[in-house]
Amino acid sequence: MAKPDNSASHFYLTTPIYYVNARPHLGHAYSTIVCDAIARRKRALGIDTWFLTGTDEHGQKIERSAAQSGRTPMEFATYISGEFRALWDRLGLTYDDFIRTTEERHKRGVQHLFATLRDRGFIYKSAYTGQYCVSDEAYVDGPPGTVCPTCGRVTETVSEENYFFKLSAFERKLLEFYEANPGFMQPESTRKEVLSFVRAGLQDVSISRTSLKWGIPVPGDDKHVIYVWFDALANYITALGYGSDAPADRARFEEFWPADMHLIGKEISRFHCVYWPAFLMAAGIAPPKSVKANGWLLFEDTKMSKSLGNIVRAETVDTVLGADALRYFLLREIPFGQDGSFSFDALVRRYNGDLANGYGNLVSRVVNMMHKYFGGVVPAEGLETQAESDLRAAAERTIAELPPLFDELNFADALKVLWNLVAETDGYLTANAPWKKPADRSDEEHAQLQARVLATAAEAIRVITALVYPILPASAYKVWQQLGQGDISTAAKQAFLKDLVWGGLEPGTQFGEPAPLFPRAEKDAIDRMQNLENENNVSAVQAASGKGEAQAPAQAPAKNSAAPTADHASASRDAGSLMSLTAVPHNAAKQVDTVKVHQVPEDLTSARGKTTPAPERTPLGSEGEKAAGASQPPAPASDGIPAAEQPQFINIDDFAKVDLRVAQVLVAERIPKADKLLRLEVDLGYEKRQILAGIAQYYEPEKLIGRKIVIVANLAPRKMRGLESNGMLLAASLPPDGAPVLAGFLEEVPLGARLK
Repeated sequence: MAKPDNSASHFYLTTPIYYVNARPHLGHAYSTIVCDAIARRKRALGIDTWFLTGTDEHGQKIERSAAQSGRTPMEFATYISGEFRALWDRLGLTYDDFIRTTEERHKRGVQHLFATLRDRGFIYKSAYTGQYCVSDEAYVDGPPGTVCPTCGRVTETVSEENYFFKLSAFERKLLEFYEANPGFMQPESTRKEVLSFVRAGLQDVSISRTSLKWGIPVPGDDKHVIYVWFDALANYITALGYGSDAPADRARFEEFWPADMHLIGKEISRFHCVYWPAFLMAAGIAPPKSVKANGWLLFEDTKMSKSLGNIVRAETVDTVLGADALRYFLLREIPFGQDGSFSFDALVRRYNGDLANGYGNLVSRVVNMMHKYFGGVVPAEGLETQAESDLRAAAERTIAELPPLFDELNFADALKVLWNLVAETDGYLTANAPWKKPADRSDEEHAQLQARVLATAAEAIRVITALVYPILPASAYKVWQQLGQGDISTAAKQAFLKDLVWGGLEPGTQFGEPAPLFPRAEKDAIDRMQNLENENNVSAVQAASGKGEAQAPAQAPAKNSAAPTADHASASRDAGSLMSLTAVPHNAAKQVDTVKVHQVPEDLTSARGKTTPAPERTPLGSEGEKAAGASQPPAPASDGIPAAEQPQFINIDDFAKVDLRVAQVLVAERIPKADKLLRLEVDLGYEKRQILAGIAQYYEPEKLIGRKIVIVANLAPRKMRGLESNGMLLAASLPPDGAPVLAGFLEEVPLGARLK
């Protein structure tokens, strides 16, 4: 990795702007926490830093999601954007600006960029027929029925007049740029993928749509809206004032552009490393200096996904263990640029081992002994022995080794180095045992040892706390006060990391009162977090159906916002997945085709969005009941006929409540340690969802793929084996053992069709 220039006076870094199709989860928090840690360190080095985040709010998926929730697109976007922002505020993230793509300042800048490219001859109008993934807002190359390579959903065929960007004109320029700037794309896997894509040949790409209205109009041609990814990428410059005539906006753009770092999810590297620099080159604007791609955050080794029902919310961890516990785990456990696994078990182990028993225990011991033996006043340490010399050398080595690791985004190794110093300090304290006075040691000698050891250990803690501040800001704030150093945020503004050296804790310093730092997590911590997640999932269903939080939160200007507007939401924000999108090359020779696949009837909206919470039920054949069958044998009726044979009448209104839909199995796989359950991903034509079915003893998973089935689409979600099931299969139950036979069709039936 190219080493950042910490001698620079300015630093501009950005998160991806998060798509407002769903509430924020841990994957979104990870990217934003990484940026916050970088920003905090840069500021503490005296570098003028601008940290941007925000939300991506246009596109067909938002338009459809809003309609399903009974809200306008703007109401829907405002609500979800508010969720993201409130979460970042709750976690104490120090962003300087929060951009929404529905803001007027952004619209102005996007239209200015589009007009500039058109005026410079890089945009032309033509027609396009091909496949489009609504979920990922991406063009996909292939015939009708092609599955999106990113999300696995079946694409839709679109035929429309579009504006196209001459991406083909930038193939050589991009390759020359990559060669001249080897540190532009990282990690190496991203660099190789992008180089391979560009060397294979670039084709022009569509940058407008006519089949939807929820977007920014093309200047001078309101029939078209600007393609959501052209719109979204421009946020990095519109937030700085691009397109504005105001002197302050122009000055800020000149001061901070080009961006020093775009931090993104690896799925969107092609957009940031190919299309974005090409757009900028075409406009005569310098490309960003670097694009850093983080990996996926896995939950127990499976990618977090709304459709899989294994989302974890940052609020859950914050509630039980605190935001610093989450920050430490994510940066210590996950090598940046690689996929990383999250589990509540691993989180609690790391929290107890490194924070409660490690750093927290060390601080508690030293601060309490300083109060006990010296009234909370730091004594003069006296003459240094070899033990103190060794600890000082270890601290100086840490001061030298940690910064380059941090600058390379190697947070895991940087924290390993720092926790080696925690361990050495703890070992030094234990070896010298200032609390224990041997019989042959005089009171004066023991007092001198106590002074020397506690002053030295306290100085080591000061160094550790200064270095860990960007990663554990709330905890560092507490420790800094306990060490009598005042407000660490004030110290950071005074660039206290720029000249960090051993020896800053002066004799006579009055310590603050000791206070708990990381209370040990008890055995119920995992259960508490899991229960909170279950509650969150129910709340999410209620919110999606318009029940519960029906109103968008109040709005407020962004803190330190470059251009505060009424569009800024103050509530917490959930970013949709960092979706990886692939643009389809334009082929002007293709004949226009108006065929649309999987067209949804007007009355067909997401049944999942209308779910009403109900008593927990077990899917067909799973442990417990089978479908709606009783768990106990039926009791005989009074006339001697078994109750199961008695007529059980319902009226037409009761039947109408059950939403039966046609679906197709896309994925079928066994669930570890669950002999009866299969995990299915099914396509309803208008959405894809996950269902757990108790048919593993009767059906081989691979033989189910592609099969059309009938599901109960409005069954309340239920979590089993850590996975969420959203529906139930319909099957006949055959004697003598109740073996299921899945319902199916002899004729061709479109996906999503309702059974009546």
